[in-house]
Amino acid sequence: MDLAGDKVVRRKLSDLVLEKLMGMIRGGEIAPGEAMPSERDLMERFGVGRPAVREALQTLETMGFISISHGERARVLPLTADTAMRQIDEVARMLLSSSPENLEHLKEARRFFEIGMVRIAATRVRPEDIGILRDLVDTQRAALGDATAFIAADMAFHRKIAELSGNPIFAAVSVALLDWLFQYHAELLLWTGGEEKTLVEHGIIVDNLAAGDPEGAAAAMGAHLDRSDTLYRHRDDN
Repeated sequence: MDLAGDKVVRRKLSDLVLEKLMGMIRGGEIAPGEAMPSERDLMERFGVGRPAVREALQTLETMGFISISHGERARVLPLTADTAMRQIDEVARMLLSSSPENLEHLKEARRFFEIGMVRIAATRVRPEDIGILRDLVDTQRAALGDATAFIAADMAFHRKIAELSGNPIFAAVSVALLDWLFQYHAELLLWTGGEEKTLVEHGIIVDNLAAGDPEGAAAAMGAHLDRSDTLYRHRDDN
């Protein structure tokens, strides 16, 4: 009989505390917006030392379940789609960097979401939203020559469209995809003329949104992403 797989692995105390704390949050013992028990109370409740409690709390903060402010007790955050996406953030980044094929899959997923979201956005957009989008394009134009500012404005433009869909899960996924592609955006902008083309394409997308044309907006977004994908491929091939 092979007993090699029957070894008992001793778990870290902080992992056990983390499991207990997550159970308290999931079970509603501590509601969103409420303060966590003090470190001393948690130490007494679980019979562990301060290091185990602090490590568990820090892990919860990294996962997006709580916020920690100096001199105050940790506070439970509302569970949102953004929180869910943060759970896979680091794994997704590692996956993206591990293989060129994964980058292709991510770009394909982004295209699917962005086109679907802009189609929905065209049916829900308000005049004030159009004003915000045009302002974002102007901000991006003013950032020509400053890659960091240009990328930030580019991402803000796409985030706004995701928000217009009215679906927080769509918005959370879109923001995550953009963040994961951030390092590749920097490479993309090295291509001469790419920035000006982006501005023109963004303007066309906004025009179709303003006209309340879902199919036109979807076609404009598709053309924009297809052009960007060609540059990604060109960069990857060199």
